[in-house]
Amino acid sequence: MKDKVPDLQQQFQNSTVPELLRFFLEKFEMRIALASSLGAEDQVLTDLILKIDPGARIFILDTGRLPQETYETIANNMAHYSRSFEIYFPQTSAVESLVSLNGPDLFHESIEKRHQCCTVRKVEPLQRVLNTLDVWITGLRREQSVTRQEIQKIEWDETNQLLKINPLIDWSTEQVWQYIRGNKIPYNKLHDQGYPSIGCAPCTRAVNPGEDIRAGRWWWEAPEHKECGLHFRDGKLVRRNQS
Repeated sequence: MKDKVPDLQQQFQNSTVPELLRFFLEKFEMRIALASSLGAEDQVLTDLILKIDPGARIFILDTGRLPQETYETIANNMAHYSRSFEIYFPQTSAVESLVSLNGPDLFHESIEKRHQCCTVRKVEPLQRVLNTLDVWITGLRREQSVTRQEIQKIEWDETNQLLKINPLIDWSTEQVWQYIRGNKIPYNKLHDQGYPSIGCAPCTRAVNPGEDIRAGRWWWEAPEHKECGLHFRDGKLVRRNQS
């Protein structure tokens, strides 16, 4: 499928988000899924996807350190859409070893240890799911971060050897929230407390007025380092100005 990416990028360059989603959902059926973090963008995509295919695959990575509000969002989604979602956890033995050797808050000690924590709690479970897919859908937007400026609507994930589509890549924050409010979609209540981006509880804080929308993620690190390792381009972790 890698060789088809340029043609697909051109084909859907000016398509609407529902048009893009419908094509891929119908073509790949159970070999396509949304990776949902329960953030605002993923809530929009959940709603759009389930309007097209109520049985579509949507999965959530439970790192074991999510905020209570995120778990409440999962429960609210299950009630709102009258369905369950795929939930994946890190390997028990890997978490036990990680914490036994480094303590529970190793991510504050260095970027390397923070990446190690993300690998155990996020990347490995993600890769387990991606092994069952040909296409994964994400809620990435260029406006979110300096590390996401060159992401395309349709990409080839070299690391995981599958197509990756980012339907909301050009959406603004305002568009996301207009859709949520207009369609009365459940959302994580931490958004109302100044959390535009929500990850694990100890690695996420509210942002101050005027701060970057991802300033509350790993706030002790430089902006160009603020990725957890889930998103790669050309086999490398997404970084600013990286081709």
